[in-house]
Amino acid sequence: MKKKLSGTIDLANMVEKFVDCRTKDVSRRELYIVEGDSALGSVKLARNAEFQAVIPVRGKILNCLKAEYAKIFKSEIITDLIKVLGCGVEVTSKANKELSTFDINNFRWSKIVICTDADVDGFQIRTLILTMLYRLTPTLIEEGYVYIAESPLFEINTKEKTYFAYTEQEKQRILGLIGDKKHTIQRSKGLGENEPDMMSLTTMNPDTRRLIKVSVDDITESAEVFEMLLGDDLQGRKDYISEYGADYLELADIS
Repeated sequence: MKKKLSGTIDLANMVEKFVDCRTKDVSRRELYIVEGDSALGSVKLARNAEFQAVIPVRGKILNCLKAEYAKIFKSEIITDLIKVLGCGVEVTSKANKELSTFDINNFRWSKIVICTDADVDGFQIRTLILTMLYRLTPTLIEEGYVYIAESPLFEINTKEKTYFAYTEQEKQRILGLIGDKKHTIQRSKGLGENEPDMMSLTTMNPDTRRLIKVSVDDITESAEVFEMLLGDDLQGRKDYISEYGADYLELADIS
């Protein structure tokens, strides 16, 4: 297992559906973690193959806060992701001493970019990937290597210009700017439905994309939030939703 998760391996043969980039310059290499095979196809067409690599996750991965290490490392999706990262894992369990192989010098990327659909399922998959990184490789978050790619919810077209809105509020602001001009609005159905040109412009191109750097200002507080949202404290989660749930209603997929 130690050899599987770190060191020099032939990733092309070892990890299914991983698409590497050409450059070996670690300071330029970016890894996009995308949601499913359809998004993989769109991102492959939209990426800059010189420095952007892609790996898909198949559905919702294991909740790494609840699972034992033995179960985590039986997950093919998780071990594939760790293999591609190259730096090993930070594990302190007595039963898993041989897995405590983390070495930042073996990390193969300048950025890990989590790229999921802008819907409830996409947000959950994003959270589960972040949870996996937080438990197995927290140093990558602390050192600022982990990012979230914002994907637009709406494409608004006028005769003169195309606008992209990433939130409902942004859509309303753009419509206010357009005024009475004739326009069309198309809601994003997911990354797999996006045209490569749109994906490149909104999600992949360093000059025009929107990335959110994942930071850990207070590692203890973050651990408590992760545990409350994804751990075993069911009553604590209910209490939090009762108190703060109304603040997030506009983000909920309720019809």
